Amino acid sequence: MKAMLGLCAAGTLPRDEAIVLPGFARRVRLVFEILIFFVGAPLLVSYVLQTFRLPLFVVLQPILLGFFLYLMWDPTFFLRRELAQGFSLGQLLAILGTFAVIGSAIAYAAYALFPWSFLSFPRRAPRLWLTIMVLYPLLSVLAQEFVYRTFFFHRYGPLFGDRRWLAIFTNAALFSFGHIIFENWIAVVGTFFSGLLFAYRYDVTRSLWAVWLEHSLYGCLVFTVGLGQFFFTGISI
Repeated sequence: MKAMLGLCAAGTLPRDEAIVLPGFARRVRLVFEILIFFVGAPLLVSYVLQTFRLPLFVVLQPILLGFFLYLMWDPTFFLRRELAQGFSLGQLLAILGTFAVIGSAIAYAAYALFPWSFLSFPRRAPRLWLTIMVLYPLLSVLAQEFVYRTFFFHRYGPLFGDRRWLAIFTNAALFSFGHIIFENWIAVVGTFFSGLLFAYRYDVTRSLWAVWLEHSLYGCLVFTVGLGQFFFTGISI
C-alpha cells in the first residue's frame, strides 16, 4: 500500500508503508547512513584537505555527485517535481523580513568585532567580490541545499515521523558539523543557527528555491561584511 506520511521532500513520490513507517532494522540502516554521509564524509573531506592540500571545490565535486546519483537512483524521488516547487509571496516577504533583522545584526556584529575587515572584500577586490556574489549561490548554495535539505528530508524524513522540530534540529546539527572543515568555531556555531532557519524554511515551504534564496542572502552578506575569512580553508586553486 502506498502512503505519503511524515516528513518528505517536494520531489518525494508516494512510497510503500514500510518506507514511510520504517521498522527497527530500516531505522538502524538509515541512522548508519546518516553517520556515514553527514559525519564520516566531512571528517574525510577535512582529512583530505589538510593532508593533500587540495582546494575544497575539487574535493567536494565527487562527493556531491555521489549524493545526486544516489537520489536519482531512488524510484520514489522525482527531480522535476522538486525543482518545480515554488513558494508564495508571503514566504518571500517572510524570508526578506527575517533577513532584514538577522542580517542587520550580523553586519553590526562584524563591524563591532572585526572592524579591520568590515567591507574590506568589496573595497579591495571588487571584481572578485562580484564574481563570488554571482557564482556562490549557483555553485555552492544550490549544492548544499540539495544535499542538506532535499536529500535529507526525502531520505531520512520517515525517521522522525511527525516530530518536525527534532528533524529540524538534527538537520541543523549535521549542517553545522559539515563546516568543521573550516577549523573554526564561528563557522560551526554560525551554521548551526542558520541551519535551523534553513531547515525550518524547507519544512514549511518544501521549496528548494526558497532555501536557496535565503541561504544565498546570508552567504553573500557574510562574504561582503568580512566574515568570509571564517569560511575559507586557506587552500585555493
